Amino acid sequence: MRIALTSGEPAGIGPELCLAVARRAWPCELICIADQNLLAQRAQQLGSPVTLRPYDSAATGTHQPNTLSVIHRPLAAASQPGQLDKRNGGYVLDLLNRAIDGALSGEFAAIVTAPVHKGVINDAGVPFTGHTEYLAERTGAARSVMLLATSGMRVALATTHLPLKDVSAAITVDSLCAIASIMDADLRKWWRIEKPRIAVCGLNPHAGEGGYLGDEEIRVISPAISLMRERGIQATGPLPADTAFVPAVLAQYDAVLAMYHDQGLPVIKHAGFERTVNITLGLPILRTSVDHGTALDLAGTGRADAGSLAAAIELAVEIVTRAR
Repeated sequence: MRIALTSGEPAGIGPELCLAVARRAWPCELICIADQNLLAQRAQQLGSPVTLRPYDSAATGTHQPNTLSVIHRPLAAASQPGQLDKRNGGYVLDLLNRAIDGALSGEFAAIVTAPVHKGVINDAGVPFTGHTEYLAERTGAARSVMLLATSGMRVALATTHLPLKDVSAAITVDSLCAIASIMDADLRKWWRIEKPRIAVCGLNPHAGEGGYLGDEEIRVISPAISLMRERGIQATGPLPADTAFVPAVLAQYDAVLAMYHDQGLPVIKHAGFERTVNITLGLPILRTSVDHGTALDLAGTGRADAGSLAAAIELAVEIVTRAR
């Protein structure tokens, strides 16, 4: 089992997180895609004992502690911790493209991604809203779904990186049904859940209070849930978001579908920050990632916690093993 690990934004904590997870043994081949000189510089700066070696596509085996196999992709400009440089925006996407191409060809069983900085990629002249949307476009997926998972909780998003004022218009009966269908299929495929139970949140406080606090639940969300159920998806709702995440309610479901980014993600990050994993559903490949950003203020300090990246690798290994 060979897993590609992209090192993300070079000025952020991604490179040192890759070095940190390389210090332990893994039941897979771990292949880091990065500028090897950048990794060497960061290792020297932090006193990391990890030995870097060029990627050998013919090699087999599992990852050995304190080593890291690297696919070298050169930086466009020298990078310093904490200092963004738009000249490296294309480099970040090059790392991701190499991983995607390898996963599509079967070279890699999964992709695990360190965080990127959306702003610097856009400053480089490339429209970019996030990994989730970019992966869908590059793999030809009709739609992708962002789902975060931690112990006892899985939360998917109906909308991802949108201003709050645009969320209502982006939620439609068709989009919700398509997202629920992807969730149902991938919960069966990746987690082997025979009949996934999906809790669907409302958009408004108290799920609209019968239309007095907003009518999206009446016009869009309830009709969508009815269609989901007609299609064999075990969806329930719309549930008020302030009670959907109560443990007794969560225990009745395998996943929650939240309507927007800050409805679902603060809850799951509070429950399992630095152990939560981001999984992109709806793709022809498996991709997992961290639950945090580039943390420019921590870059180069050695204080960044690699727990979420390790959890992302663990989940990728678990899913690939289970799917075999």
